[in-house]
Amino acid sequence: MNPQMSQINADERDKDTYQIIGAAMRVHSELGNGFLEAVYQEALEREFKYSKIPCLREKEIPVFYRNEKLNVFYQADFICFENIIVELKALKKLSSVEESQVINYLKATGLNKALLLNFGADKLEYKRFVYNLRKSAQSAENIKENRICR
Repeated sequence: MNPQMSQINADERDKDTYQIIGAAMRVHSELGNGFLEAVYQEALEREFKYSKIPCLREKEIPVFYRNEKLNVFYQADFICFENIIVELKALKKLSSVEESQVINYLKATGLNKALLLNFGADKLEYKRFVYNLRKSAQSAENIKENRICR
């Protein structure tokens, strides 16, 4: 794992990530596993609304090279509380590929917190990430638009 990346210890939880995980647990409790990722994404968007968790859905994340915006972009499932990337999966088991995807989202946005949620297992799986930024790739100003969960 990247030396700048770490999972948050249980005693370092913040209330925002705790609320997001709670919403995901409610969705998984009701739907169980076996659905496609899109089903969980829509259900979680509704749960965020019910729980009054502010979010942007399917947020495009620009990628820059030498301070120039590339034509390609990442697309985060959600940005919650304007500073937490939430990436959903519906897989039997998470791998380093999904973790790398989340790390790249953090690098591209300049944000430092993310959650990787997997609805495909018998119990909801989640991983928290904190990226200790030395130099921000771009500011969070790049992510304050797109579909707002209401």
